[in-house]
Amino acid sequence: MASSSAVTGEREASPGVSPISCRSVCAGYLGTEVLKDITFEITAPSVYVVLGPNGAGKTTLFRTLAGILVPSGGKVVIGGTEGDDQSARDRMHYLSHLDGLPEGLTVREALDFYARAQQATVTDIERVLDQLGLRDLSHRYPGQLSAGQRKRVSIARIFLQEREIYLLDEPTANLDPKVAKEIRALILELSHDKIVLYSSHNLYEAREIGRHVIVIKEGRLAVFDRIENLRASKFRLGVRLVNPPDSLDGWTKEGEYLVRELAGPQEVQGVLHELDVRGVRIREAREMDNPLEDIFD
Repeated sequence: MASSSAVTGEREASPGVSPISCRSVCAGYLGTEVLKDITFEITAPSVYVVLGPNGAGKTTLFRTLAGILVPSGGKVVIGGTEGDDQSARDRMHYLSHLDGLPEGLTVREALDFYARAQQATVTDIERVLDQLGLRDLSHRYPGQLSAGQRKRVSIARIFLQEREIYLLDEPTANLDPKVAKEIRALILELSHDKIVLYSSHNLYEAREIGRHVIVIKEGRLAVFDRIENLRASKFRLGVRLVNPPDSLDGWTKEGEYLVRELAGPQEVQGVLHELDVRGVRIREAREMDNPLEDIFD
């Protein structure tokens, strides 16, 4: 697992993408330092999942990158321009974990307000109403919406117009699994040619959507690495069986799963073949542990 105070997403910038550079960044509130000497560089399109315990500084990092907070030390550079400059802000969308919807406007009126601010069109409004399943809610006010519905309206705002960089602070919080899956699909589509920073408390979601992980602990950069490079401290295979026997040597029971510790994923196919030869029919096989969990130990 790589851990460094100076790391980079890729070696060379991709055409059409504004690199993000944090150089010894310190930031906080009312004289209290939250971020401490954060240094990293992102140059390539991808989803970069930002993880960390509550209070570690994830939201402070997003606000500093977005130019809402001015660093008390160091600097943020977006595409060669300091992060609090308007031209830097114009390259990105920032989705706060707070929805911030105007209470006196309907969903459609709110999207019209955001569209005018972004110089988007009526066509863009119609598109996001369909993309986010909001058409039937378009005449409702925020107070008439559930938490998940409000989140979908907030997300619709950032899809009105394309930007080079997306800062998404817990975009799928309070969404039902179906809608969350659809949002992740939209974000993955974006990441083909955009930089997406995506914070989440769901480690399995993080592993599903992200290619890189940025871990903040106590305000400091603890990990910046490709997720594929992370390895759990142990590898445990879990299986659910169609016709479970009374017992299987070497396996333990955990809920609906029989679990066996292996030396690594390279042993999975051999173990599954061994069960098949014994006439054991497998309904599901999965890795029981998420390597991202070790980050928080």
